[in-house]
Amino acid sequence: MFTGIIEEIGKVEQVSLSGGNLRLKVKASGILSDLKAGDSININGACQTVIEVKDNHFTVEAVEETLKRTNLGHLKTKDSVNLERALRPSDRLGGHLVSGHVDFVGRIKSIIQKDRSHVFEFEFPKEYQSLFIEKGSVAIDGVSLTVVQVLKNSFTVSVIPFTMKQTTFGAKKTGDAVNIETDLIGKYVERILTVQKGKFQITEDWLKEKGW
Repeated sequence: MFTGIIEEIGKVEQVSLSGGNLRLKVKASGILSDLKAGDSININGACQTVIEVKDNHFTVEAVEETLKRTNLGHLKTKDSVNLERALRPSDRLGGHLVSGHVDFVGRIKSIIQKDRSHVFEFEFPKEYQSLFIEKGSVAIDGVSLTVVQVLKNSFTVSVIPFTMKQTTFGAKKTGDAVNIETDLIGKYVERILTVQKGKFQITEDWLKEKGW
C-alpha cells in the first residue's frame, strides 16, 4: 500500500526483456537507504517487487499483466519515473490509500497554466466514469491528486508548483500516456452496489430500519 506522495524521481538506466517479462534497472539515491530485495516499490503508479539492490540502483521485473495495464512497457533508458516506497503502519497518510494496481492508461488532453498552478485534463474510458467525483482522489503516475472537475470523457486536476518540481509532472506534455488508479474505496463501494443491484432497493423504510 502507498500514499501517492512521491519520495524521489528515479532515472531508468536499463530496459531488457526476460522471458516475456520486462526488467527495469532504476537509478535512485535516498530511497535506497533501507530498500532490499523483496520490498514493494511504486514506479509511476505501478506496484513492483524489487529483485535486486546494488550501489545506486535497484531492479524490478514487470510481468505481462503489468505491461498490459500500465505504461511501463514504453519506458526507455534515461526516462524519469516517480518512486515511492511502501507505506509503513506508523507513517502519516499524506495523500490517500493507493494500491499500486493501475486501472488504465490515460492520455493528457490539455495542460493550462492558471495563476501559479497547472490544470491537467485527462481522458478516461467510459466505463470508469462512475469512479470519478469532484473533490475525490485519484493517483496519476503514482501521484495523489484531487479531482477538480468531471466531464463527459475526461477529468481535471490542479497541480501546484511543488508537485511539478518534485514529480515527473514538470516534464509532461499534451498526448503523454499516464498510469491512472481510481480511488480504492470508491471501487469497493461500486462493487458492493453492483453485486447487490436488483436484490434490494434503498427506500425510506430501509433507511429508517438502519437508523437513518
